[in-house]
Amino acid sequence: MTASDDRAARFEGVRRVTILGSTGSVGQNTVDLLLRNAEEFEVEGLTANRNPVRLAEQARALRARFAAIADPVHYPALKEALAGTGIETACGAQAIVEAALRPADWVMAAIVGAAGLAPTLAAVQRGAIVALANKEALVCAGDLVMQEVTRCHATLLPVDSEHNAIWQCFDLARVDTIERIILTASGGPFRERNFEDMRGVTPQEAIAHPNWSMGAKISVDSATMMNKGLEIIEAHHLFQLPLDRVEVVVHPQSIVHGAVVYRDGSVLAQLGSPDMRTPIAYALAWPDRIETPTKRLDLTAVGRLTFEPPDERRFPALRVAREALVRGGGCPTVLNAANETAVHAFLEGRIGFLEIVETVERTLDQLPGGKLESLDDVYNFDTAAREVAAGLSGVRALPRSPALTDLR
Repeated sequence: MTASDDRAARFEGVRRVTILGSTGSVGQNTVDLLLRNAEEFEVEGLTANRNPVRLAEQARALRARFAAIADPVHYPALKEALAGTGIETACGAQAIVEAALRPADWVMAAIVGAAGLAPTLAAVQRGAIVALANKEALVCAGDLVMQEVTRCHATLLPVDSEHNAIWQCFDLARVDTIERIILTASGGPFRERNFEDMRGVTPQEAIAHPNWSMGAKISVDSATMMNKGLEIIEAHHLFQLPLDRVEVVVHPQSIVHGAVVYRDGSVLAQLGSPDMRTPIAYALAWPDRIETPTKRLDLTAVGRLTFEPPDERRFPALRVAREALVRGGGCPTVLNAANETAVHAFLEGRIGFLEIVETVERTLDQLPGGKLESLDDVYNFDTAAREVAAGLSGVRALPRSPALTDLR
């Protein structure tokens, strides 16, 4: 998963960074940390999908060398906002990949969804340190990405709070001593709601996460617990552990973010206030640590931590994700594409909340698993899944990101 500390030592001094997806939730938190530690970092590139105003503000504040926006419609606004600054600008899917290819030591991969796969792979293939907040890259093409990490001597650092917590407790030199890992889940806003009552859940209710501040798509995934299903697949690839050694435990307080169980019975866990700046900072400064403004954990104020098994009748996404991983091949790619399409349909009011996972499962039933041996295969499975899921949802197929199209 990661290179040795000896490799990281060559980045002593100012570290040059690029943020793919700087205007999203993880991107903005990364920008906040960079501004607070400006003397330790230089910014090579920033990218956004379609928020030129914020992207320009970030580029100016961080004195970035390059800023790219994926949607060409918003390029004139970006170009005008950065005129006279000396900051290079570009637009389109290839410009996002170009940002990943520029000479940064450390790249934050924070583009949500399958759209993040192409630029993430580009950063991996030039041997960069890649902080991975885009779990879908490993869900869509886990084996292919991990093969490239090894081949190109890249370093992959997990940013998701759960995987980052496990990484902090995981003895990479003695993997044989590890019995299993534990991903914690808050249970989202509907942990105690009657299953049938969830049919009437609105998008506004679904995106109101009780503990974390996240974008709409990730918040809906958390509410269905598909987010945790995707994280199971991500953990399988990151830590190279079989499915039966990856456990999910519901922990409503979101204080324990992950744990590693060792064969002697010891359990090492990482705790902290629910703030994404903590795992981002750990990856940003690795193998060192930097100060963050996160609220310090006061266990006496918390008073009590509770844990329970997930209710897979209320949250069938966990079962569906595991089954997709077991079936292998293109099934995880289909799972991710169908979920993105179904969540989009739900947010548009086209389908009900419970129909999100139902749509994903029906899409998997209609698309038999096949081999996934190349990025062409990723493209084909993704395309087919979006078309099937869109038909089941009664909506126009959610467009593929141009970045994914460029994988062909």
